[in-house]
Amino acid sequence: MSGEKYVGAIDQGTTGTRFMVFDHDGKVVANAYEKHEQIYPEPGWVEHDANEIWGNTKKVINEALDDALLDADQLEAIGITNQRETTIVWDRETGQPIHNAIVWQDRRTTDRIETLEADDKTDDVRAKTGLEPDAYFSATKAEWLLDNSDPIKLQRSRPEDIRDRAEEGELAFGTIDTWLIYNLTGNHITDVTNASRTMLFNIHDMEWDDELLDEFNVPREILPEVRPSSDDNYYGTTDADGFLGAEIPVAGALGDQQAALFGQTCFDAGDAKNTYGTGSFMLMNTGEEAVMSEHGLLTTVGFQRSGEPVQYALEGSIFITGAAIEWLEDMTLIESAAESEKLARSVDSTDGVYFVPAFAGLGAPHWDQRARGTIVGMTRGTRREHIVRATLESIAFQTRDVAEAMQSDSDIDLASLRVDGGAVKNNFLCQLQSNILDTEIVRPQVDETTALGSAYAAGLAVGYWENLDELRANWQVDREFEPKDPQNVEHRYGRWKEAVDRSLDWARDTEE
Repeated sequence: MSGEKYVGAIDQGTTGTRFMVFDHDGKVVANAYEKHEQIYPEPGWVEHDANEIWGNTKKVINEALDDALLDADQLEAIGITNQRETTIVWDRETGQPIHNAIVWQDRRTTDRIETLEADDKTDDVRAKTGLEPDAYFSATKAEWLLDNSDPIKLQRSRPEDIRDRAEEGELAFGTIDTWLIYNLTGNHITDVTNASRTMLFNIHDMEWDDELLDEFNVPREILPEVRPSSDDNYYGTTDADGFLGAEIPVAGALGDQQAALFGQTCFDAGDAKNTYGTGSFMLMNTGEEAVMSEHGLLTTVGFQRSGEPVQYALEGSIFITGAAIEWLEDMTLIESAAESEKLARSVDSTDGVYFVPAFAGLGAPHWDQRARGTIVGMTRGTRREHIVRATLESIAFQTRDVAEAMQSDSDIDLASLRVDGGAVKNNFLCQLQSNILDTEIVRPQVDETTALGSAYAAGLAVGYWENLDELRANWQVDREFEPKDPQNVEHRYGRWKEAVDRSLDWARDTEE
């Protein structure tokens, strides 16, 4: 492979970090992956060690290049895609985080969001950001970090020193993309898609919003510069004296779901994709119009190329889908994710069992922070096969909840849905999804489309790919699933809605 040129992509996800290298045809030529620790300090709290993530990032880059016998200078550019909303604050001088990263799933700031709602500020936040106020987003996480981090980590003795130093610009805030860009290039930068997920960014004016910064007491001095997702001016380059030993442009970044939209070549208004990862995230490109949802969806930035208008998207964020399959493993109901398909096929139905995997509350279109995981309909005859099948059905039913809201908001019929993510390797789930949506499901040959999307963004910025038509030509279908054998879908979907109702508002305070 010596002499040939490629584009690399860092895919930093909720459970691990991957580095992939793509050729001009969008084919994978190198791939390495490393998991990181999930930290649960208290019920409902989820943290990551940002230093561990950076260490793993360097490790997988080196492993992928070594395994494929590639030199770093064969990379024309590096793109980044990342778990969104996960929040880090670090010391600019030392580069050390002041606390573990607070993960997007974390619910510790639920009370803060409820205060916002009680003060009738929900509509204002929604109008500026396109987001439904929720502990999911970065604003309340940043506020919590500045208020509660241990000052000893900053070698200071007084708690107020953290905020003092923040206001003096000595600390830096960022989502995971910003953290990686900072460590790769030394520059404090985020892209428009990740900025749009902080609940601090006005998606109409495309800038940090002073009123939101005041509301959440986040100093402007700690914020990164916001740049296009595909940046002809680059975010910076890697250090020739650093771990790669070469100066490689870091030129593209997208939050993971927007990266999948880009990787699935959903470049036109009406194009839609659903990514089945830890959670599921369905996005529809709405073009240059920010369509504000009336049915519980989010309005978000889809992507932006240098010198071009922002492309917006409607998004349905489902917090727990693939993580529900991981839960089955944790509970020893299955030995591996692959076993779920075999067990689900071994029974004709769930035998009346419905599982609502609201482990971190419910996202779109319900938005109930206090919903919790619920299984209903069990009898003495219920076996693990029924629960496993009900888990897969819950993924498909949650997607239908979002799809119906999306069609209502956009007035666009969903004739076809492009899918990606780890769970779409499960043919049973793909067929089930087609039946429940009554829609064609299309699975591409390259299902790691988050990494591919960030590679495309970086490659376009450096001229590795000339235009979007080249990317469209790369997209190839692996398999299509057409609706068939619906098995009383409408009745089952009605019962699903009843099960959802029973999960709502479960995690109330004991006094209530």
